[in-house]
Amino acid sequence: MTPPALPSLRPRWRRSVAALFVAAAAGFMPAVASAQSFSTSQSAARLPTLGDAAREDLSPIVERKLGEAIMREIRRDRDYLDDDAIAEYLNNFGGALVDAAPGARGETNADFYFFPLRDGSINAFALPGGFIGIHSGLLLAAQTESELASVVSHEIGHVSQRHIARMLGQQRQDALLPIAALILAALAAKASPDAAMGVMMGGQGLAVQRQLNFSRDAEREADRVGFQIMSAGGYDTSGMVAFFKRLQSVSKVYGEIPAFLSSHPLTSERIVDIQARIKETPYRQRPDPIEFYIAKARARVLQDMSTTGRRDTRTAFQTQLAQQHRQQQAAAQYGLSFLALKESDLAGARSWYDKARATLKAKEGTFSAAPANDGGALFAVLDLEIKLAPGQPKEVAQQALKDAEEATNRFPLSRALARQYADAMINAGKFEDATRYLREQVRQYREDAKLYDLLAKAYSKQGKIALQHMALAESYVLAGALPAAVDQLNNARKASDVSFYDQSVIDAREREIKKRQKEEKEDEKER
Repeated sequence: MTPPALPSLRPRWRRSVAALFVAAAAGFMPAVASAQSFSTSQSAARLPTLGDAAREDLSPIVERKLGEAIMREIRRDRDYLDDDAIAEYLNNFGGALVDAAPGARGETNADFYFFPLRDGSINAFALPGGFIGIHSGLLLAAQTESELASVVSHEIGHVSQRHIARMLGQQRQDALLPIAALILAALAAKASPDAAMGVMMGGQGLAVQRQLNFSRDAEREADRVGFQIMSAGGYDTSGMVAFFKRLQSVSKVYGEIPAFLSSHPLTSERIVDIQARIKETPYRQRPDPIEFYIAKARARVLQDMSTTGRRDTRTAFQTQLAQQHRQQQAAAQYGLSFLALKESDLAGARSWYDKARATLKAKEGTFSAAPANDGGALFAVLDLEIKLAPGQPKEVAQQALKDAEEATNRFPLSRALARQYADAMINAGKFEDATRYLREQVRQYREDAKLYDLLAKAYSKQGKIALQHMALAESYVLAGALPAAVDQLNNARKASDVSFYDQSVIDAREREIKKRQKEEKEDEKER
């Protein structure tokens, strides 16, 4: 199991804390969620030291460590959208953009990771080390994948040009101040938003103007790189200006600046520059893939699961069904199926799913869309979600196992399907097969905490208590919960079925974890 979710800061407070990174790196960052029992020093200990402050840039290794530390806290936030299907779409989509970026991977050594957040504001943000967050509001607001690409490519530009690392390096001896202020503000926000702002501004005030000037330059550079990425990736580059202008019109009508324009100020100079680049680029018409619409449908359902939210979501899908666009209709039916599943209406979920598949297979004529397909891995994910849902009869579970095996063979790179295949084996009572498969998976994907959770579940079903706790320990390590990981190892050591070999593995792993804890404490003393 994963560590319990920590309390989330309210959006207003998150935006206040985020203002620090806005000035520092022209990007938005959610506040670091902290447990009420955390002290300031304990929370700060999660962040790595920034190394030699005299260096011009933050090293890629330290930058990655910083990003990973922030991500551990973000994953604990209740607004972290832990949906395998959406994350898979974003990483396939974002990964293709990164591959199209001129030297993006080679220059930064960044292993990019794209993740969704449940937030209705239209925004995206880049963290140190290649982590890029995408708000559900942005996904829903983008009318085409090219519009989504315009924002995500911009954020990739910030990472590939190492804007955050350069800013922190240029601060030299002041480099730790923004990080310390960020943590303090996150803690202070629990008591008072005003106090949080005061703490943040206290750490910020030494170099505000220099950071803002850097931010303007960074925005122009991110525009340039983002435009190159879109063009190389085959996207409609006019989507960049179209989307930015639509956001501007929203602010004029409703009097509220969208979050993306607030954290990435859009000047007339930037728009003119982008328009000039568009004139020099051949127009490309790019059909949007069904996966884009499916990701939007899932995000719409998960955006608000309250009674009112579900009612509004259903209404939105019903309106979408009336459109003469085959993929839009199929996505609406997919969304209604996913919504029914979330409401435990298994019959309704199956009915709408079958309708969505039928719509995709319909012959072109009255529908206008890209060529038909079967929805790919994301349709297979929903099919298995329905078949693996609690309350399904035994024969459905057996069929789920066959379908999961077929789906993983067809889409071998799908992490969502791999986890579902393991879950299907456990659900069908194939515990030995599940543990064998999962042990192979964790050797290949050592950073996937969910695989360790499933492995622990499979061991539990077999009564292998020591191995269950050892697997849980690895899950906690990946979550950054090192004391909990040590506790799990102690539980494994005390288990009645622990072997001599298990004891040696436990002892070695405990030494590694305690060494890491010691290093974190030393980092804290250095600060």
